[in-house]
Amino acid sequence: MAIATFSPSFYCTRTESGRLTRFSLVHSHKLPSRVRIVSRLNSSNNSVSPADHNSNNNNDSGDSNSEEYEHHHRAFLRSRRKGSPVFVKLPEDTTWAGGILKRKKAVTQSFKALAAAGVEGVLMEVYWGVVEKDRPRIYDWGGYLDLVDLASKCGLKIRALFAFHGNGTGPGDRNWISLPKWVLEEIDKDPDLAYTDRFGRRSMEYISLGCDSLPVLQGRSPIQAYTDLMRNFRDTFRPFLGVIITGIQVGMGPAGELRYPLSPSQKLTRSWRTCELGEFQCYDKYMLASLNACARGIGRREWGDGGPIGAGNLMQDAEKTEFFRSRDGSWNTEYGNFFLEWYSGMLLLHGERLCREATTIFRGARVDTSAKVGGIYWHYGTQSHPSELTAGYYNTSTRDGYMPIARMFARYGFTMCCSCFEMRDVYEKHINPHSSPEGFLRQLLLAARICEIPLEGENFATDLDDAAFQQMLKMSKYYSDGIQKPSFSFNFVRMDKSMFEYNNWVRFTHFVRQLSDASSFRAKLDFRGNIRPSSSATSDATKVGVAFAYG
Repeated sequence: MAIATFSPSFYCTRTESGRLTRFSLVHSHKLPSRVRIVSRLNSSNNSVSPADHNSNNNNDSGDSNSEEYEHHHRAFLRSRRKGSPVFVKLPEDTTWAGGILKRKKAVTQSFKALAAAGVEGVLMEVYWGVVEKDRPRIYDWGGYLDLVDLASKCGLKIRALFAFHGNGTGPGDRNWISLPKWVLEEIDKDPDLAYTDRFGRRSMEYISLGCDSLPVLQGRSPIQAYTDLMRNFRDTFRPFLGVIITGIQVGMGPAGELRYPLSPSQKLTRSWRTCELGEFQCYDKYMLASLNACARGIGRREWGDGGPIGAGNLMQDAEKTEFFRSRDGSWNTEYGNFFLEWYSGMLLLHGERLCREATTIFRGARVDTSAKVGGIYWHYGTQSHPSELTAGYYNTSTRDGYMPIARMFARYGFTMCCSCFEMRDVYEKHINPHSSPEGFLRQLLLAARICEIPLEGENFATDLDDAAFQQMLKMSKYYSDGIQKPSFSFNFVRMDKSMFEYNNWVRFTHFVRQLSDASSFRAKLDFRGNIRPSSSATSDATKVGVAFAYG
């Protein structure tokens, strides 16, 4: 089968073939415990320059790993894995610019508790705005190197998520991480580098994919900037690739997901709990130039001046809009098909560019590569699926918009990551009768099965009860049941203080055992935060005094 992709002027076709990836084994590898690396990338020399770590930071040492602990834990790692591994996403502020790993002692004890519970590893978000913050091609990996070293000592693997997006709703958000300062300066000079809706509102979360291949960032294109950072990461962390770092997730849009922003940055807070239709993000000059070229290419110049007329506003009932209404909405016309093919095709082309570059960079590195699809489920029960359409997924009651994405990932051997595993229709429909997280997720999982690509599951919310954990197990089986050797893993979002409260920890460790079929060793945590393993093969991780693990 062939899928449609296109250049700025017209459509073309490309055939695909699938390739599966497998998980690598972990071995012990250590870095000096006090190291900061700042590296500079240029055309002739990609080497890194070590420098002394700033001794005046506020880190605790937290390096008191006993030989007894490491001996028992290595034996535990060799015998525990039979099912699907679980990774835990780290707090958003674990690493910051300046080579600082925050709360090192607390993170160390948390890592030990995770290992005792049978967790395979952690997900480390590598923010563009942290690593290449002040000047182009100057990369600061210090805090991330400390984190990899710490995970290695605790027997945990790492998945690195390249976050080429901003985080949070603005400077007042305590987890706010902007795009690099020098990128923001370029956006100030040329505001059309940012996604723009029909009202002229800009999203500062991610650079518009309309200028993917244009030298708009001080002589480099955005794709080149992303590629340079990934290549420098590969060169800096080469000894750990396939050993400690076993996975790479490539951020492809807002929140790291392959999609357009649904709404302006200031309206992002809890939008997933609303009925927002979203806005088409095609009004910057780069996106408009592509749309205009495609419209001229088929002899319909009048279709190239902007997005659909009559798409309503963010909070409007879809049935009261000219474009999205079910019976005679223009989404289901020749014009609607033209626009949505172009809009979703641009997103696919963006994903393909990043898949191709990442595959080239990490070829032979023995790491799994993955990308994430957004969980846009709150209009799944309608005919037109408006919020999916504005996110860039041409998925309606008459068209499967996720199969082309799954085929693209299959061509490059990518794993597909998706969230909403804990969400239940019976609960969400009380908030919005048009929503269906289960229907959305089943469609995505079916596409992954048909294309034979590995899958990473995630939870959407962090406030989880017993029913939510059972739902995550149920949906994971929907993907893996009947497959002889399913390649499934789970990214739990995310590590924080509440995760280590007793009742939450009991639920979490039970979930890990059920999903991974792990045989955990007995571990106790004393009031100083030191884990003392015993030889018992019976899991007793739920009795660990984990409330002391993270503070």
